[in-house]
Amino acid sequence: MSEYLLEVKDLKKHFPIKAGWLRQTVGYVKAVDGFSIKLRAGETLGIVGESGCGKSTTGRMIMRVMEPTDGQILFDGQDITRLGGKKLREIRKNFQMVFQDPYASLNQKMAIQDLIAEPLLIHGMATKADVNDSVSQLLETVGLRAEDRFRYPHEFSGGQRQRIGIARALALNPKLIVADEAVSALDVSIQSQILNLMVGLQQQFNLSYIFISHNLAVVKHISDRVGVMYLGNLIEVADKADLYKTPLHPYTSALLSAAPEPNRKVKRERIILAGDVPSPANPPHGCPFHTRCPRVMDRCKSERPVLREMAPNHQVACHLY
Repeated sequence: MSEYLLEVKDLKKHFPIKAGWLRQTVGYVKAVDGFSIKLRAGETLGIVGESGCGKSTTGRMIMRVMEPTDGQILFDGQDITRLGGKKLREIRKNFQMVFQDPYASLNQKMAIQDLIAEPLLIHGMATKADVNDSVSQLLETVGLRAEDRFRYPHEFSGGQRQRIGIARALALNPKLIVADEAVSALDVSIQSQILNLMVGLQQQFNLSYIFISHNLAVVKHISDRVGVMYLGNLIEVADKADLYKTPLHPYTSALLSAAPEPNRKVKRERIILAGDVPSPANPPHGCPFHTRCPRVMDRCKSERPVLREMAPNHQVACHLY
C-alpha cells in the first residue's frame, strides 16, 4: 500500500495544431507540460492559476476523462495511466468529479432519481429493489429532501443542482473527488454553503479533494496545501498558511497581491506584471515566467527551473533559490 493516495509524475498534455489541405501537424499547444504532485488520503489540494494555465486539463487527465500525452498517474499505488475498458471501470468508482456548471453537467431529461441511481446500478453497488433508499439517503446527506428525487434538474436552483452533482459523485463511495471550479458559477452566499458542505462530507467520509479554482479566497478556505500553475507548469506548492504568508515565486506573489483584502487596515503592495501570458503553442525557453518576471536573470532565459524543496513542505521552481 502506497503512502500516497495519488501520485502524478511529469504529466503532459500537448494538443496537435493542424494546418494545410492534408491537415498536417505543424506544432503543439502545450496545455500541461510537466505536472507532478502527491496527495495523501483525507487531504485537500487546491490548484490555482489564471485562466488557460492548464488547471482543468490537469484535473480531467487525473480523472482519465482526457488521455495524457505523457507522464504517469498512480492511484493507491496502481498505475492507471494506460488502463482501459473493464479495468478502468473497476477502479474509476474510487475517483469522481464535480463539474463547474451544475446545469450542463446534469442530463435535463432524467429525473434526479435516475441521475444518481445510474452509477450505482452500473457498478452493481445497489439493486433495483434498494436503489430508492440509497438515492434518498444521498440526497439527505447533501441537504436535500428525499422526495426531491422525483423532480428534474431545471426545477432546482444553481446551488441545489450542485448539491445533486455532489450526491452523484458520492454515490460510489469514492476516495478522491476532483472539484473543477465547483462553486465559481454560484452566488457568493451559496458558495459558502457548498464549501461548508464539502468540508463536512470530507470529515464524514474521509475524502480527498483536488480543488481547482481561480478564486484565491475559496482555495484558502478549503485547502490543506496549494499548488500554483502558470502556463501548464506547477511553479510552487506549499501548505496554505505558508504559501499565503510567505510566497517564494514572483508569480505567486503577484497573484496574491491581486486578491482583494477584506481588512482595510492591511496595506498590500500591488505587483503589476508586464506584458501578456505567452501562447502555450509557443512557450518561452527556460523558465515559462521569465518574459514577465520582475526579477528575471540571464539563467532564467535558457534553463528551466525544477521544483525544489526550499522549506519544509514548500517547493518552488525558481532560479532565485
